[in-house]
Amino acid sequence: MRKALRGVLSLAVLIGTVSATGASAGAATAAEPAAKQSSGSTSSNESSSEDIKDRILAIPGMSLIEEKPYPGYRFFVLNYTQPVDHKHPSKGTFQQRITLLHKDTTRPTVFFTSGYNVSTNPSRSEPTQIIDGNQVSLEYRFFTPSRPAPADWSKLDIWQAASDQHRVFKALKKIYSENWLTTGGSKGGMTATYFERFYPKDMDGVVAYVAPNDVVNDEDSAYDRFFARVGTKECRDRLGGVQREALVRREPLEKKYEAYAAANGLTFDTVGTLDKAYEAVVMDYVWAFWQYSLLADCDSIPADAPNATDEEIWDSIDGISGFSAYADQGLGTYTPYYYQAGTQLGSPDIKQPWLGNLSRYGYQPPRNFVPRSIPMKFKPSAMRDVDSWVKNNARHMLYVYGENDPWGAEPFRLGKGARDSYVYTVPGGNHGSKVAGLVADEKAAATAAILRWAGVAPAAVEADPAKAKPLAKFDARLDVRDAELRRDQGTLRP
Repeated sequence: MRKALRGVLSLAVLIGTVSATGASAGAATAAEPAAKQSSGSTSSNESSSEDIKDRILAIPGMSLIEEKPYPGYRFFVLNYTQPVDHKHPSKGTFQQRITLLHKDTTRPTVFFTSGYNVSTNPSRSEPTQIIDGNQVSLEYRFFTPSRPAPADWSKLDIWQAASDQHRVFKALKKIYSENWLTTGGSKGGMTATYFERFYPKDMDGVVAYVAPNDVVNDEDSAYDRFFARVGTKECRDRLGGVQREALVRREPLEKKYEAYAAANGLTFDTVGTLDKAYEAVVMDYVWAFWQYSLLADCDSIPADAPNATDEEIWDSIDGISGFSAYADQGLGTYTPYYYQAGTQLGSPDIKQPWLGNLSRYGYQPPRNFVPRSIPMKFKPSAMRDVDSWVKNNARHMLYVYGENDPWGAEPFRLGKGARDSYVYTVPGGNHGSKVAGLVADEKAAATAAILRWAGVAPAAVEADPAKAKPLAKFDARLDVRDAELRRDQGTLRP
């Protein structure tokens, strides 16, 4: 599950693959009659003597790292000075990375966060394409280089991170005065939710994708029920068979793992031993498959695991879970995630009864994946507070889940206090589920809500939500959303 835990729609970072000099694949153009068009060089309400870059850099604490060209936009990579502790801003600052995909100050703006590092290449989240807007993307605090030095880990919590977003929003709202939405996938969807909980007056809407909601950390039976019925029995049996064989053949496969680690310079100081790292990778196998794959991908899983070769078992585990995941070199980037999982977010535990007594360590907790020099204490009230707030106070909040995504086993749910808010599920969807994958009527309803909250719904959509569609044309480089899955062979993460 850690690959899900760290994975990302793992969900992880919204990555653009465009080069600095890449040609346009169809940059955004507004479809609504009243929308103002922009060439991207300057906004329609900006004079050439007041370039958008000058306006942004006039914000106290904002500095430019670089600007990258993209047709129809301006794209900036920036640093913004933030307090280490928003409750005591005089006690030190750090530089937090931001990217800004600027279209026009007369367009609405999407505030995106993955909950991890920020990509420094131009890209658009799905809501940004839908509303044909600007996009501000924020690196989550304590992910390098956005880490205070020295690092006081007690200042890594969901309120401090939400306060980072609040300060960025207040600074940029003076330039981008139209409606704002916040969005993110997986941990980014959680982040968008927490931002709304602590600063409900900032955003005009929330679009949270595949956002886990581990309300009671010690009660994880929902995940066990999920794995007992997901997909088909044939697929579940194939996956369980390979996973079981990987533990039955622990001795020969760990010898292979030792050679692999030596060849790749991998060490295991954080988790403790190679044996613990090996088992953690194997225990993630079934979770990782359903997080990142589709039912049709079961055809690639060995059908007769007991008679498969060691190489076939190794290749299947490595291709889905990744044997570098629990080495120090794989864990280091995601220390902030594991710290949060072990202090506030919670982390799933699953029984996996098909393994019998083959497991030596069980599903290992986040504490095992954070250096012991960093103290951790779990605070059970944090997620309960957020869950209760969403049920009773949700306004203009949209959640999208995938039917076959393990992280959706404990979703956000709406209560009687929710208004103009929705939870939809993509049939057969995984951790990469989007509005675009919903059934037709739900897709239209979700798209119409996003347009409405952003203040750019065409009259035809206001009259008939079934006519809702993205205002910007699809751009094969800006909108390649499969990259959000963060399939970088790391441990499971949301």
